[in-house]
Amino acid sequence: MPTIEVARLRHVDAVLNYLDDAAPPLPYTMTAAAGPERRQAGTVKHTVRIYDVRDSAIAPTLDDNGFTYCRHRTEVQDFFDPAGVTGDYYAECIDLVRRATGAPRVFAFDHNLRDKTLARTPNSTVREPVRYVHNDYTKRSAPQRVRDLLPAAAGEAAVARRFMFINVWRPIRGPVEDVPLAVCDASSLLDADFVATELQYSERTGEVYSVRFNPAHRWFYQSRMRADEVLLLKCFDAAEDGRARYTAHCAFHDPDAPPNPATRRSIEVRTLALFD
Repeated sequence: MPTIEVARLRHVDAVLNYLDDAAPPLPYTMTAAAGPERRQAGTVKHTVRIYDVRDSAIAPTLDDNGFTYCRHRTEVQDFFDPAGVTGDYYAECIDLVRRATGAPRVFAFDHNLRDKTLARTPNSTVREPVRYVHNDYTKRSAPQRVRDLLPAAAGEAAVARRFMFINVWRPIRGPVEDVPLAVCDASSLLDADFVATELQYSERTGEVYSVRFNPAHRWFYQSRMRADEVLLLKCFDAAEDGRARYTAHCAFHDPDAPPNPATRRSIEVRTLALFD
């Protein structure tokens, strides 16, 4: 598995919130309204080194590292127009994931807009960036989510073959001056680092992975991402052949941010890729 060469990469030392596993994890609650997301599980702060891959000679890949970056100019002008996002932008994300993975069938099924300032305004549909190390699916919840999304027979057929959940993350204004998204190299994660944590919605209960601190974790980000750049993040891969199956991610305060930085505004689209 190729290793991202970090010796010559710029880096920052920043604080990430890991699971405090001194006690069993408590549920992570998603309220019906947007705004802050409530994690009842305890956290512990760790300062970690986060490498900037913008000038890396070896680009991260989905199968080796669990994430990759690419250039993509969207045709969408207004990301606060739900019809435009679920129509035109979902179609763009489907095409991106299909080309990146080779999957013959890709579905986009959900998205979140994130901006800390907008999330705290009344009746907002926007959420804050998540400042907690996590992965969106577990070995149990990923196949269940496929069954939730597809008709019964199609869902059972899909989980019997290879499938993937890929998030498409993009700044919708840029460059990002603070609170970028850090991603942990999947090859530096151990199964023992992940702790299944209940995810409570108003209409259903899911499960995510919280993450224990491990000094072997290797963290990366791409500095000052622009609106024509996207991060593809592998949140689950059913294949068990040695390639990256999932990774961990977390927003963080950039110690190199300028004074009074612009609030990060981003969109993430969740996709399901199915293989024959």
